[in-house]
Amino acid sequence: MNKPLLAALAALVVTGAGAAPAAAATATDSSAPARAAAPSLKAVNFAGTVSLSNCSGSVIRFPNSVDSDPALVMTNGHCLETGFPQPGQVIVNQPSSRSFGLLNASATRVGTLRASKVVYSTMTDTDVTLYQLTTTYAQIKSTYGINALTLNDTHPVAGTAITVVSGYWKQTYSCNVDGFVYRLKEGGWTWKDSVRYTDACHTIGGTSGSPVVDNATGKVVAVNNTGNEDGQSCTVNNPCEVDESGNVTVRQGINYAEETYQIPACFGAGNKLDLAASGCVLPKP
Repeated sequence: MNKPLLAALAALVVTGAGAAPAAAATATDSSAPARAAAPSLKAVNFAGTVSLSNCSGSVIRFPNSVDSDPALVMTNGHCLETGFPQPGQVIVNQPSSRSFGLLNASATRVGTLRASKVVYSTMTDTDVTLYQLTTTYAQIKSTYGINALTLNDTHPVAGTAITVVSGYWKQTYSCNVDGFVYRLKEGGWTWKDSVRYTDACHTIGGTSGSPVVDNATGKVVAVNNTGNEDGQSCTVNNPCEVDESGNVTVRQGINYAEETYQIPACFGAGNKLDLAASGCVLPKP
């Protein structure tokens, strides 16, 4: 996983996983390498992204969300404050008061948002946590002048130019969708139809949960979550690709994200979770 920083240190003790990145020393480490965005990426900025205590995230809405709906924050399942969901575990409507630092276009923290609950969290098939906030989209817009990012509700396309926007590091990573992975296995977890980046996106610990933005539309097509650090096969922090025939491929240094197009179908009016809705394929408890 592009592991959350505190969890990375815990994993090092508990599992003997590879060392946490040196950048884990401090969330405000000014020595973190800056990556300049290419000219074509000028439209992609930090507005609507958030920093968590150990991960990145974003304020998101669905195509059918309205301004009076309670706003949502999206990050990874493995960024959940109560610990990694176990394989097969799905958490819904769990109380939470987690706080998020809201960033503007230039990555300046302009305010603090707070969760009222974990709406949905899992590391099965995908790697996502969705928080409901105590504020609406309209209130966030009125107070901070910032709009939520919209999740695209169609499958991403190979070759698409994308930007991974990390609110934690206030840093962007620019590359393309290289392709899609039938099954991505890491430790005991398996993710379906994952996005593989081209090798230009060198995401690091703390970028977990970052929105992956389609440069052409400005919409979110995936949530950044992992990468193969050491060239090991299918171990924690070293995911492997498995094809339909069971063949395993290891790509050291390559990073991945989980698609988000399937999420909107699982939410109805008022941004209410409905896992029984027609077209909803997210794992159920």
